[in-house]
Amino acid sequence: MKIIKFLAVSFSLVFLSCKEAKSQEKELLIQNKIENKKSIINPEGKTLKTRFETPEGFERIKVQKNSFGDYLQNLPLKPHGAIVKYYNSDNKWNKDVYHAVVDLKIGKKDLHQCADAVMRLRAEYLWNQKKYDSIHFNFTNGFRVDYSKWMEGNRIGIKGNKTWWKKSAKPSNTYENFWKYMEQVFTYAGTASLSKELKSVSVKDLKIGDVFIQGGFPGHAIIVVDVAINPKTKEKLFMLAQSYMPAQETQILQNLENPKRSPWYSLEHANRLYTPEWSFDKTDLKRFK
Repeated sequence: MKIIKFLAVSFSLVFLSCKEAKSQEKELLIQNKIENKKSIINPEGKTLKTRFETPEGFERIKVQKNSFGDYLQNLPLKPHGAIVKYYNSDNKWNKDVYHAVVDLKIGKKDLHQCADAVMRLRAEYLWNQKKYDSIHFNFTNGFRVDYSKWMEGNRIGIKGNKTWWKKSAKPSNTYENFWKYMEQVFTYAGTASLSKELKSVSVKDLKIGDVFIQGGFPGHAIIVVDVAINPKTKEKLFMLAQSYMPAQETQILQNLENPKRSPWYSLEHANRLYTPEWSFDKTDLKRFK
């Protein structure tokens, strides 16, 4: 009788332990699904919008088709794991700065740095939209350089701090000609001049295409390339892109302060923005006019 009771108890324990194990296995599978659902990075994504999901509870803002925001959300990205290249094809030594590399050529000169990358994205969007009259930037000395004049074959004479237009080329609007214009801008414009061209905005009104910028020699500039919002709390998250020194490919920045949300940033409860290679005040946010 005792043997029968012992066997019955043993069988019950085995049955319960198996049932418990199956239950734990089920919970683990559910947890894994939840974690996979929360995963922000999609290695297969080929654009910024398809590579990066929003954190749980947040929704990517909808933008108007063919707008600057639409252009930035759909920036082409190099394959996941790509390394940022300098203008001379060397690898950027610090891989902990970025999550992805924007797939746009930067030329072979040491020109495409921080403010240059911002101006390039803005100008390239306008060029693709055939809004040529809207493409213009100021040199550090204040001289305004309109692409519409460059298209007509005008070029820029420079002597000391004096600058002027002169007719010296055939009219052209090829991409090659556009890039020559941009390299001229890269050479004589920078954070100091760009910061004066942009208008200040509040972080509460932050939008895609806004720029955190500190004008100086050197200064730094990074551009907001995506925004998400929590419908319940109204908290905004944003994604950032930059180039740096020496000239290098544009990169989508990591958020080292909050790796779980990276590459998304928030200034909901902070007065200062900390990025991997620079920090900004809230008041450094500006916008193209």
